[in-house]
Amino acid sequence: MILKKVFTALIGLVIAAGFTMGDKCMAKESLSKKQKNIVMISSYTASGDLENLEKSLNKGLDEGLTVNEIKEILVQMYAYCGFPRSLNGLNTFKKVVDSRKGDKLGKEGKVLPKDTDKFAYGDNVQYELTGNHLKGGIFDFAPAIDQYLKEHLFADIFARGVLTYQEREIATISALSSIPGLEPQLNSHIQIGKNTGLSDAQVNEILDLTKYSRSGAFGIGEKNTAYAKYFIGQSYLQPLTSEGVGVANVTFEPGCRNNWHIHHKGGQILLVTAGRGYYQEWGKPAQELKPGDVVNIPPEVKHWHGAAKDSWFAHVAIAVPAEGSSNEWLEEVTDEEYAKLK
Repeated sequence: MILKKVFTALIGLVIAAGFTMGDKCMAKESLSKKQKNIVMISSYTASGDLENLEKSLNKGLDEGLTVNEIKEILVQMYAYCGFPRSLNGLNTFKKVVDSRKGDKLGKEGKVLPKDTDKFAYGDNVQYELTGNHLKGGIFDFAPAIDQYLKEHLFADIFARGVLTYQEREIATISALSSIPGLEPQLNSHIQIGKNTGLSDAQVNEILDLTKYSRSGAFGIGEKNTAYAKYFIGQSYLQPLTSEGVGVANVTFEPGCRNNWHIHHKGGQILLVTAGRGYYQEWGKPAQELKPGDVVNIPPEVKHWHGAAKDSWFAHVAIAVPAEGSSNEWLEEVTDEEYAKLK
């Protein structure tokens, strides 16, 4: 069953027992200096942190970003965090530029010719980024938003040049990961970023720099290769103990879930630390999980757990000790079953 309670006391017991926690970095490919500056400028603009934005703007200029590259970042932000924060960012940048001398202006942005079919142009850019001509659904429900996305964002802004498509996606991911409640859009742009050539390690570095909480306080760990055959999608494992009670933080990418399985003799406790996910026992409806939820899984109960389709998800898994305990991995949670969840 799920107990709605804060689990700080349980963590305290684990620590008091003498167990240790680690925080490993999985990134093996680093963002460039330029890309890191784009991340921080976009993140502070989106979060409205003008004091740190000013510092990042100065740092970006000191480390080679041109005035016009930064202008493009700040103008693009209107589409993801609104005109007020974009304008605040531009006003802050104007003060920075006015206080300095000799910064490189760089290339000017281009304007599309007046006779351009902006809707078609934007549709082609959107297709290049996503691999699909997006239509139907919300775009039929509110056709104006489809027009604005294609004509203003993917045409007027993306056609300006100065920044590459990849750099613009870095800016977008950074902004979206800095605003709570935008996980569906964030996950979509993470995939678009990968389409432009960003690696998993580089995406994780962006999320780390913006302090986006995918895995709670314990770090994302390494790819969960040892148990990959029992999962649909990508999961990550961060062991928190090396002896005694088995404790690990498990992080699931959106849509990732483990197979149906049973803990024989010894049960398991899940402490939800980040994101949104599900727990389901055989023959019962799936139950939504959010940070602060505690799941007590008795021995011999067939179950699965994993992320929602639009959210990262993380929990600490504590193995309840028992002599002769073992895990039995069973069939996959089918796409049909999983698709029924919200």
